[in-house]
Amino acid sequence: MDSQLVVLGGGPGGYAAAFLAADLGMAVTLVDQEPRLGGVCLLRGCIPSKALLHVAKGLAEAEHLADWGIEFGKPDIDLDGLRSRKEKVIDTLTGGLKQIAAKRKVKVVQARAVFENSQTLRLSPTGKAKLESETLRFEHCLVATGSRPATIPSLDVQSDRLMNSKVALDLPDVPGRLLVVGGGYIGLELGTVYAALGSKVSVVEMTDGLLPGADRDLVRPLHKRLEERLDAIYLSTKVAGIAEKGKALEVTFDGDVEKKTQRFDRVLISVGRTPNSDHLGLENTQVKIDDAGFIAVDNRGRTADERILAIGDVAGQPMLAHKASHQGRAAVEALAGEAAMFEPRAIPAVVFTDPEVAWAGLTETDAKRDGRKVEKAVFPWGASGRAQAIGRTEGLTKWIIDPDSERLLGCGIVGAGAGDLIGEAVLAIEMGCTVRDVSESIHPHPTLTETLGFAAEVYFGTATDLYRPKRK
Repeated sequence: MDSQLVVLGGGPGGYAAAFLAADLGMAVTLVDQEPRLGGVCLLRGCIPSKALLHVAKGLAEAEHLADWGIEFGKPDIDLDGLRSRKEKVIDTLTGGLKQIAAKRKVKVVQARAVFENSQTLRLSPTGKAKLESETLRFEHCLVATGSRPATIPSLDVQSDRLMNSKVALDLPDVPGRLLVVGGGYIGLELGTVYAALGSKVSVVEMTDGLLPGADRDLVRPLHKRLEERLDAIYLSTKVAGIAEKGKALEVTFDGDVEKKTQRFDRVLISVGRTPNSDHLGLENTQVKIDDAGFIAVDNRGRTADERILAIGDVAGQPMLAHKASHQGRAAVEALAGEAAMFEPRAIPAVVFTDPEVAWAGLTETDAKRDGRKVEKAVFPWGASGRAQAIGRTEGLTKWIIDPDSERLLGCGIVGAGAGDLIGEAVLAIEMGCTVRDVSESIHPHPTLTETLGFAAEVYFGTATDLYRPKRK
């Protein structure tokens, strides 16, 4: 069996690349170990987690209405119904991808693939799949094999009560007490879900702040709200050990924790992700892999092997589905001879907690680390009519600005719906807009999108709803 282009991996990067390649006239084979397309993102990541976070948001909003004199009784949670609805969302999207692949004449093969050399893959069937051939030759192969949850070997306890993100999304139950190890975005999102469903959730993070690396101005409002909704947040603390004790896991903490040993019904390990570059036989090719396990690529997705490309999580940070999709499209366009490169000015990141945290482009944290001179303009949502109307005034919108050209370099937002608001900032940064371009763009009133314009007005000291004169 031969193919002009083989794509390894059926996630957002892989299927986006395969579909575009087919549109450009290439004969494409997509190889994935799963029986359904979608990858980790759709099957057990982005989509199911956001479906559950939608439920968590509804529960939180119902509780929030008590401030308006409207109270509901304690919710009756049907876990089977919740799981079923989540699976329906996944089935709908995977079914759509299957149809689109067929219409585009992309050949989908369910198998595990290993490189024999720079032009041949050895295939092994997975699940109930049957193969036409055990080998697949190609002109070019695009590796989009994604990533998997990172593990902590010292905490590898053989217990069903110890979960990774995949198991947590399956909702085995609603534990009375849940410990989340890792204060990154995955741990905080899943912690938010379980807290909304009724678990007493504690988070332990080894650094001195949640969402390590994120702008502290954005993290503070989230931290404050999580302190109200979670049972405990332990910073600068490590988990020294986990042991199964009857129907619980006994956890020993190393840090400034009053109670050094505590028991939890379940523990979720969420300490990042590891690229799936191993066990692919890449040592049989010219592809180079760095110490972190990422495949080295250029801005066209090309590796050190002229026949092999790589995109997405396996090709470096940030490990985000939308980055993989755009990177995949750029790689295919370049392969087709077009003048395409993956050189974004702003890749948005969103943490779907409550409140949401989103940023794009240069952050103040990055600027301080690099010694780069920037100016910032911050608009607190307490001065937003819409934020007051919905009772969500804890947020803020922040622009990072080049002081010489007044060009927008970055944006950060924390607050309700921040993930939907950051899109305007991405477009402004990519288009090379100045802060005046945004301040003079008319935003609809009363909306939270106004805060982007208001923050720009703050830069000039002319914000209507906030008296903050520009410093001389």
